[in-house]
Amino acid sequence: MLCQECGKRPATLHFTKIVNGEKTEFHICETCAREKGEMIPGTPNGFSIHSLLSGLLDFDPSIKGQASGSPPPSPRCEECGMTYSQFSKIGRFGCSSCYKYFNDRLDPLFKRVHGSTSHIGKIPVRSGGRIKVERKIEELKQELQGSIQAEEFETAAQLRDQIRQLEKEIAQE
Repeated sequence: MLCQECGKRPATLHFTKIVNGEKTEFHICETCAREKGEMIPGTPNGFSIHSLLSGLLDFDPSIKGQASGSPPPSPRCEECGMTYSQFSKIGRFGCSSCYKYFNDRLDPLFKRVHGSTSHIGKIPVRSGGRIKVERKIEELKQELQGSIQAEEFETAAQLRDQIRQLEKEIAQE
């Protein structure tokens, strides 16, 4: 298989990106990876998969659409001093407070990478009953708001009653 960048040399680096269930494959040669500033396995610098992926995913949305010149100052965590630019290069936060200081930039990033901004995973069978009921209540509340906005008051009343019933079940536990 030939490199997708130059079309001349054999592709030796292969990446698969899946976003929102859509699979995209990238095949590039070592030369094109070096030209893009990527580090190659087996070389003294190692390989920076994070750099490649952050470039493919447009990791730092503040960079998009900027005119040439000095970039605006990057937000900084007041606890550890890490900037968002440093985070986008390293791929890890310096402390738990970074989540708070970079919050406005994380939701779009999580949505691109994971397809959602909230974690929906498996629920433990023994202790998951309450969690399932709480999620159902949240879904019903969203439906209730939609019904109210659409002026479907009979449906809204039924949803309200369902929410109250589920909240009673939680209170009795």
